[in-house]
Amino acid sequence: MAIKTSKSSENYLECILLLSGESEKVHRVDVARRMKVSQPAIQKAVHVLEDEGYVECEGMHIYLTPRGQEYASYVYNRHCIIREFLESHGVNFNDANDDACEMEHIVSDATFEMMETYVNALHGRKKE
Repeated sequence: MAIKTSKSSENYLECILLLSGESEKVHRVDVARRMKVSQPAIQKAVHVLEDEGYVECEGMHIYLTPRGQEYASYVYNRHCIIREFLESHGVNFNDANDDACEMEHIVSDATFEMMETYVNALHGRKKE
């Protein structure tokens, strides 16, 4: 996926994606709590995400647009693959999850593809 946005925006999108899997309506306060940020911080982030076409808002509810859904899923997939790769090399879940959260934003496409190929082979999955 060629789209690239800021690490912060990617983290907010990933959070909104995960919260939307838990509840039909994602509230700004839930995003703020999950990400441990202030209300002004979430307001600013949501404004940026709206301007970029990733989310739409209705009152205090946040919805991913189709573009936002696609990009958030892309970022979350990178996170999961990197976490699984690290775990497969003996890193405990919490450390692997924390490291994946940082690495998902900076790892090169070539390195990610190597990790993805390894994880898919480990689980007997073919690349889609």
